[in-house]
Amino acid sequence: MIQFRVWKSGHQYRGFESRGHAGYAQAGEDIICAAVSALTINAVNSIETFTQDAYEAEQAEEGGYLRVSFPEAPGERTALLMDSLVLGIRSIQADYGNEYITVEIEEV
Repeated sequence: MIQFRVWKSGHQYRGFESRGHAGYAQAGEDIICAAVSALTINAVNSIETFTQDAYEAEQAEEGGYLRVSFPEAPGERTALLMDSLVLGIRSIQADYGNEYITVEIEEV
């Protein structure tokens, strides 16, 4: 199962973490893992390309783990990109269920 966690302080995003594998299909054929990977990597690439906000990223070499944190409160563009990421991840959860992916918003 993929565990997707977002950290917020009030209305400000502080970061997110995606951990695990969905187990929906065999490795290389799992559409849930592929969708989550595409959304999270695109969010990071978009934050880097379209904003000036600093972030720190950590990922596992073998996949299945990505953690991104914002050392300072991110701006409006990053907040919009994060809103879009959360919307996409929640849509996957709604379509495929908690058996494969859970989403947690945590106040920090």
